Amino acid sequence: MKRTLFLLIVLLGLAKPVPAQTIPRELWGTWVVHRGVPTTTISCWGDKDAKKLIGTELEYSAQLFRWNRVVTKNPTAETTTLTAQRFHDENSGGSANSSQVTFAQLGIKEEKAVQIVIRHPAANVTGATDEIPGDTVLVKDKDTIIFSVCSVYFEAKRRVVRH
Repeated sequence: MKRTLFLLIVLLGLAKPVPAQTIPRELWGTWVVHRGVPTTTISCWGDKDAKKLIGTELEYSAQLFRWNRVVTKNPTAETTTLTAQRFHDENSGGSANSSQVTFAQLGIKEEKAVQIVIRHPAANVTGATDEIPGDTVLVKDKDTIIFSVCSVYFEAKRRVVRH
């Protein structure tokens, strides 16, 4: 009964849409990818592809998400707090011979971390994936984020503006 009433309200246009969340302020700014993070994952990228990301920039604001020349305007984001166990379960395979990734491998010492997922249209960055580097990040600390592309993990540091 409740579901039927909800559907009727939506169909009649009586429900107000929930406004999309913009990228959280804690992520705003420019970040530089400074290293790959060794993990025990199986990747669709080789070393050559992974090394191309080192030194590239990510930029986040309320109006855009950018990696190199790939720009998404007016992005929306979803923020979740993940436990170390949940992160492992969602990003690792089910057997000892499959991909395994943990907070410890990523250098995250806390039991929980904030994950920010940026929603965007599919992109063709490498042909192997439709993800954009930096579209899903773990906040390691206020100046360090971790992200993966094709199960290869990277660390990016906030660019400090000096006057």
